[in-house]
Amino acid sequence: MADLDALRSRWQHTLLAARDGGPHDPREGDPPPDPLRYADALLRRWSEPQRRYHTVAHLAAVLDHLDTLARYAGDPHAVRLAAWFHDAVYLPERSTNEERSARLAERALPEAGVGAARTAEVARLVRLTLTHDPADDDRDGQALCDADLAILAAPPSRYAAYTAAVRQEYHFVPDGDFRTGRGAILRGLLDRPRLYRTPHGAREWEAAARRNLAAELEMLSP
Repeated sequence: MADLDALRSRWQHTLLAARDGGPHDPREGDPPPDPLRYADALLRRWSEPQRRYHTVAHLAAVLDHLDTLARYAGDPHAVRLAAWFHDAVYLPERSTNEERSARLAERALPEAGVGAARTAEVARLVRLTLTHDPADDDRDGQALCDADLAILAAPPSRYAAYTAAVRQEYHFVPDGDFRTGRGAILRGLLDRPRLYRTPHGAREWEAAARRNLAAELEMLSP
């Protein structure tokens, strides 16, 4: 179980560091809103009942991985904010979650005191999690995508728990259709020349992730 108070503290630290004089209230001179107001709103979203994998535990794990990967990012504050927003809207039956999450960031962050340029970068990064395919010179995108995909390199027992949780989120999909769709995703990942783009991800996670993906794909085969 994720420590919600610790997550609130992490959000507050990130938001205060990320504020750079951006607009937060139409009334000139008013102070920015309390950071914890936004933390609580986001944590409520991450705690919704339809979630089984995309929960506060996943959020905490991505933030933990970013503590390791932040040194590769150009704007670590934007990357951490993007982690908070990247699955803030999550309905398994919808294909618009990343776009809606990015739009949520575009609405909330200026109000919270984050400037226009950093808000735009956060929204861009959230949208990038639709493909997890950052450009070779996209340091922020590489850090976020590697942190989000780090679960693929988990020890086998944890990887099995992850796949079971994903299946629970898609409980409404018949088994045959799920196997077909999941298999296509796994093959697409395995066909990539690199799953991870940061030096740490390539060194520490690539081989384990490919073993896990191949093993799951074999289990899905009829």
